[in-house]
Amino acid sequence: MSTDLGTPTVLSPAEAEKAVLLAAPRGYCAGVDRAVITVEKALDLYGAPVYVRKQIVHNKHVVATLEERGAIFVDELTEVPTGATVVFSAHGVSPAVHAEAAERSLKTIDATCPLVTKVHHEARRFAAEDYDILLIGHAGHEEVEGTAGEAPEHIQLVESPDDVANIEVRDPARVAWLSQTTLSVDETLATVAAIREKFPLLLDPPSDDICYATQNRQVAVKEISPAADLVIVVGSRNSSNSVRLVEVALEAGAKASYLVDYAHEIDEAWLDGVKTVSVTSGASVPEELVEGVLAFLSERGFPDARAVHSAEESLIFALPPELRKDIRAAEKAAAERAAQA
Repeated sequence: MSTDLGTPTVLSPAEAEKAVLLAAPRGYCAGVDRAVITVEKALDLYGAPVYVRKQIVHNKHVVATLEERGAIFVDELTEVPTGATVVFSAHGVSPAVHAEAAERSLKTIDATCPLVTKVHHEARRFAAEDYDILLIGHAGHEEVEGTAGEAPEHIQLVESPDDVANIEVRDPARVAWLSQTTLSVDETLATVAAIREKFPLLLDPPSDDICYATQNRQVAVKEISPAADLVIVVGSRNSSNSVRLVEVALEAGAKASYLVDYAHEIDEAWLDGVKTVSVTSGASVPEELVEGVLAFLSERGFPDARAVHSAEESLIFALPPELRKDIRAAEKAAAERAAQA
């Protein structure tokens, strides 16, 4: 339903009365793609069931689709039978979870996004250098729990600038910050600024922790929001980066913005008096769900979407090494069997 015609930032009066602008990039990032493929390949290789600790990515449709293939999602490893195969989600886990899996002889496949793994490495390094680490993020989010678990005695959570006044550290000269990768860029920078005002010697991580995909999708939604009467963000409510896109759209000037998992969740009343609809999706959303929204709009008189490009993405992450090893072994065994036939 989409047509790529470049980067139209303003619609001329001569163009159709109604318009749909489609953000690019949108949807799956490299880390999500790797995590989903990891579960699919594990099911192909080992057969069902394959257990997954927590949701592999925060998207209802993806989880339901993998469940249909034989994936079983659990909250804790105690729900996984001894010796079974378990995949760790893209959000990462703490060392304690790895240790528990080893104790229970579980075969583990770590699908943690490499960008989250980078933050874990930074947490361990800062802790080894005896810094107090201020972790900017949302309490209860799996990624925050995994990162905090790398150095619990050194890390304290900061959810917003309002929390900064209550921060206490051992040495104001030895304070560093890290962040959850899926936050709003602007919100994170505001929190960092408040921390730096209290601790002028605050040490930055070696690179920005907000992941490239989160940043790109927020920049893209800023491009398509100022001219929009309505911005529809496709994504699940437990997806931090999807929720942020709604907030960013409103801050960028959209008259209204809503988050939906599926096209059928769109309220017809949202379209009353609307001429320009902009559409985007979170980093854990398959493109078929966006196509469903575009079809919904088409059926109600809106034209094919015009893609608005703000960045190009080509990053691909290799599958987890333990899975690649087993795939190679299976391929070798299949080749040997074929040679003997």
